[in-house]
Amino acid sequence: MVKIRLGHSPDSDDAFMFWGLASGYVKTDYDFEHILRDIQTLNDWAMDGKLESSAVSVHAFAYIADKYALLRHGGSWGDNYGPMIVAASQLSDEELKNTVIAVPGLLTSAFLQLNLWWMDKFGERESLKYEVVPFDEIIPSIQESKYKAGLIIHEGQLTYEREGMKEIANMGKWWKEKTGLPLPLGVNVVRKDLGEDAVNEVSRCMRESIQGGLDNREKALEYALTFARGMDVETSDEFVGMYVNERTVDMKDEGVKAIRLMLKMGADIGMVPAVEIAVVD
Repeated sequence: MVKIRLGHSPDSDDAFMFWGLASGYVKTDYDFEHILRDIQTLNDWAMDGKLESSAVSVHAFAYIADKYALLRHGGSWGDNYGPMIVAASQLSDEELKNTVIAVPGLLTSAFLQLNLWWMDKFGERESLKYEVVPFDEIIPSIQESKYKAGLIIHEGQLTYEREGMKEIANMGKWWKEKTGLPLPLGVNVVRKDLGEDAVNEVSRCMRESIQGGLDNREKALEYALTFARGMDVETSDEFVGMYVNERTVDMKDEGVKAIRLMLKMGADIGMVPAVEIAVVD
């Protein structure tokens, strides 16, 4: 039996996607072992090719495209929404340039997008000041006045207002206005050295697991709620709906175009290496 160690984050949207595999809804002769870690750990592991298949940040994919192929399904996308800069009060452009921004990790897609947005807005990146803070500590750190602003991801995008934060900039809105494309955030990848048969089987199982969750939403959502970090059912359902949808089943050519464009823009400003992307059909 072929064993596939499948890495994904312990978030409700990822849990929803993998309900089909975890529950046995998807039938396969392969042995899938679910490895739950935060996305920064998964990004780091992917640098060494540790897992056969994994969720990774689009930003990190630029560094592992030699080892991993891109799956068309399992991606996380923002359609006119995405990572946000928030603060306890509105900040002028000049104030923002003089503010240290709490960011959730240097290999996150959010950090790449922040740099692209900053370059677009200010014409340079040298003035961007930041410090890495665990994503779930960013809003509390602003509330405690440790930082004036933060770059938020995950469920913080739904709860920031009730926690007293103001939106300063939205990477998803900016990207949509600039490109007309969905905002790439996370993707699922499979190691190329597994061989064509295994790569195709992992791809099939992933696709059917996501579709199975969408077709059995109540069961998949019940499973996802065990990973919801205290979110209520309504907020969890909204969060899952934002990041698990038809584009998650298949990013289509539009999604591949968006990823290639974002990584090219990142390479143009010296953030990532220029890469060729292999896509599993």
